[in-house]
Amino acid sequence: MTTFEKPAAKPANPCFSSGPTAKRPGWTPDIFKDAFLGRSHRAKGGKAKLKLAIDETRRLLGVPADYRIGIVPASDTGAFEMAMWSLLGARGVDCLSWESFGAGWVTDTAKQLKLDNVKVHDAAYGELPDLAAVNFDNDVVFTWNGTTSGVKVPNGDWIAADRKGLTLCDATSAAFAQPLPWDKLDVVTFSWQKVLGGEAQHGMLILSPRAVERLETYKPAWPLPKIFRMTKGGKLIDGIFAGETINTPSMLCTEDYLDALAWAEKMGGLNALFARADGNLKVIADWVEKTDWVDFLAKDAATRSNTSVCLQIVDPTVAALSSDEKAAFAKGLATALEKEGAALDIGAYRDAPPGLRIWCGATVEASDLQALLPWLDWAYGQQKAALGKQAA
Repeated sequence: MTTFEKPAAKPANPCFSSGPTAKRPGWTPDIFKDAFLGRSHRAKGGKAKLKLAIDETRRLLGVPADYRIGIVPASDTGAFEMAMWSLLGARGVDCLSWESFGAGWVTDTAKQLKLDNVKVHDAAYGELPDLAAVNFDNDVVFTWNGTTSGVKVPNGDWIAADRKGLTLCDATSAAFAQPLPWDKLDVVTFSWQKVLGGEAQHGMLILSPRAVERLETYKPAWPLPKIFRMTKGGKLIDGIFAGETINTPSMLCTEDYLDALAWAEKMGGLNALFARADGNLKVIADWVEKTDWVDFLAKDAATRSNTSVCLQIVDPTVAALSSDEKAAFAKGLATALEKEGAALDIGAYRDAPPGLRIWCGATVEASDLQALLPWLDWAYGQQKAALGKQAA
């Protein structure tokens, strides 16, 4: 097959979006038959469903018994901002940024909260900042996995065990796909629509005992909106972490998340999810190794994400184009694939370098990725031919 020959077979599921991500294999709307709908979430049955979501999250992720888990509004963004607005300001802050979401947390810390003692450790797309330079006497704000760059921290070894500050970790595209060292993390957040393919809008907030102590002993200088308030009278509001949500949750989304958790358990639990994501990354990596027009955006294999896999076009002809021309080339490639129904939503994030972003989390089947690869070569060939005609 040449790169210009259209493949005969397409992925059975062309959904490779990085959020919301593909539903788990075998998903159908029938999973909602037992959903707690048309009733108050404060009723006994509603609270039981929400508590089950918390308990199953703890069991599947291996969250320590003394850590608190809450379901909060506004997805991962709401969960992480809830933590920042409530916890930061007691110490200096080290912020790590190597892609757009990390850069957003820098903006929140330095420009919205306007904290004085803020040290920013940043790096270009495809790289990590110097982790050895982080000061753990300060609070530390970082993403575990950079969803828009495909670059993750390699492990938790760089985090000081005897830290004085808190570690606030946005783990939304890492939870359920990459090991999280709970003893090194004081705040962990993620959203349902990432690694397990749940529906959107709900965030998970996990707090260590150290984070709870900060909440109960420190009062920020700024006012907190109602949906950010986790204490009353200087004590943690326990109900938030037992299924009594701050605002009205979607019980339809809750049922979908419970289904995803049950599927994960049926597949073999956390290690099985890791293995599926690692196997999916290997499918892409094996193809990249033998394909001369594309490469990973992440330069170091040890920091390469197994969920949000970001690729750049390295063909010298394309690399020599202007930024706008490169963006148009990559967009044309993704558009051609979507038109054929071979791959949906795989263009690079709007703030990232032009290229492709392919979700490889556990809900994606390796067979679908294998079927996708010839289509990537085909679409590239189509765009390259069109570029040649324009030059002529």
